[in-house]
Amino acid sequence: MLPLLVALLVSAEYLDGVSCSPLREARQAPKKDWLIDAVNYIKSNPETLEEVMSPDPAVQEGDMMLSTDRNAVANIWPKQQIPYVISPDLANRRDDILSAMAMVSKPTCVTFHPRITEMNYLQFTTSTGCASFVGLIGGKQPVFVGPHCMVGNIVHEILHTLGFQHEHTRMDRDQYITVLSPNIMEGMEINFQKYKGETFDLPYDVSSIMHYGSGFFSRNGKPTILSKKQVSDMGQRVRMTDLDIKRVRRLYKCDAVKQPAAAQETKKNLKTWRDDTSRQTA
Repeated sequence: MLPLLVALLVSAEYLDGVSCSPLREARQAPKKDWLIDAVNYIKSNPETLEEVMSPDPAVQEGDMMLSTDRNAVANIWPKQQIPYVISPDLANRRDDILSAMAMVSKPTCVTFHPRITEMNYLQFTTSTGCASFVGLIGGKQPVFVGPHCMVGNIVHEILHTLGFQHEHTRMDRDQYITVLSPNIMEGMEINFQKYKGETFDLPYDVSSIMHYGSGFFSRNGKPTILSKKQVSDMGQRVRMTDLDIKRVRRLYKCDAVKQPAAAQETKKNLKTWRDDTSRQTA
């Protein structure tokens, strides 16, 4: 039932001027608990909306548009410098996108710069929810940013584009979390499967920005994942953890990059962002 209500709410953004909108009728229903639940779900789980709204084999684990190897994949970007374009439709989200890229680049050697003529680049574009392909696919590579995708959600999607999968799909996850299958939306069970993949011998990270929260794909408002140890930030989308940073650094061989040069590149790109932003607001 909840997926249908979520779909109705999202659709209502486009049907607000239509008097026969299903949401208008539902608003007049005596019980409004479902409305509160659906609104809370949309705000808390924007990374699941693409799959909830339009189940498609091309969309897996809510926000991943490509399924290959898990945890970290082979099709990584060949350089640490990644070009990007921000769609004009996302002009009002420009600061959030730049902040997300800065969160990734500051502690790592991966940097982002406005596209010049590069063939392979990220295209930040509007969508219902947050979604992205995993690793480099070539050409104009979309990163989908919906209305409820905050900075941390965008960071999550950028890490997908760098080649990282969800933390909860690791083979060793049962030592750290419990997946509650009865509470998962029908047809979404595949999003909780385990897969073999590169972990760089780093510990499992329940607090990773790439980990699901307890309510992801819940059919009844009850948890779909429980941590076996006391944590308050499972599923957080506020920061990259130390382990998140280490994974990026290891996958992109940051220790082999001369740190002064990497720092200079980041400084240069941040200046470009500021100049870019100034021109946009002038």
